[in-house]
Amino acid sequence: MNREEFFDNWSELHGGASIKGIVKWWLSISFAISRRLLWISPSLITTSALIFAGLYLYWISTPIAIVFLVLTLLVDGIDGTVALLSGKVSKNGAVLDAVIDRLVEAAWAYGLILIGAPWEIVMFAWLAAFVQEYMRARAAGLGQSEVGVVTICERPVRATLIFIGLVAVAVGISDQEVIAKVCASIWSAMQVIALVTLFLSMRSRLQQPQR
Repeated sequence: MNREEFFDNWSELHGGASIKGIVKWWLSISFAISRRLLWISPSLITTSALIFAGLYLYWISTPIAIVFLVLTLLVDGIDGTVALLSGKVSKNGAVLDAVIDRLVEAAWAYGLILIGAPWEIVMFAWLAAFVQEYMRARAAGLGQSEVGVVTICERPVRATLIFIGLVAVAVGISDQEVIAKVCASIWSAMQVIALVTLFLSMRSRLQQPQR
């Protein structure tokens, strides 16, 4: 399977989602790495994200946390790509991936709190992200498109905002708590916009009678 075929298969599995911008960039990286990891079980790759998330929290006050944040995000892209390229896509794997994604994002959010962001803002952003992903999962369970639209606050964007806060800690910025608060606030604002955008794009489908 070449890269263009992978893009087509990924889009089909994700409700015809458009592949452009940061999504295309991210999938290209995932494809390049995953081609060399086809000998590893996709479920094992998925599960490893929990280990990286735990290490991220353990090292949260050091630059090492940045490495594990990146690894959790990288694993999220690689597991599905490996499954697709190796022909091991399964419903069990999809459920495992969804559950671990939510647990990892909870760890991300908690880490942002630990470096100084107000817990109220972080919890609001995390809950909005959770609702966004639940809407997609519920729609998919009703036979509708899983994605429908790529919003302005998908997982790579959320991770990037937390990454900025971690960099502030790593370089020893004195106002790191202010930066963490700003990152959390931007995440909250973008997440609300993303949630509304997703809801509006799926509104006509959600209003259809359940079969």
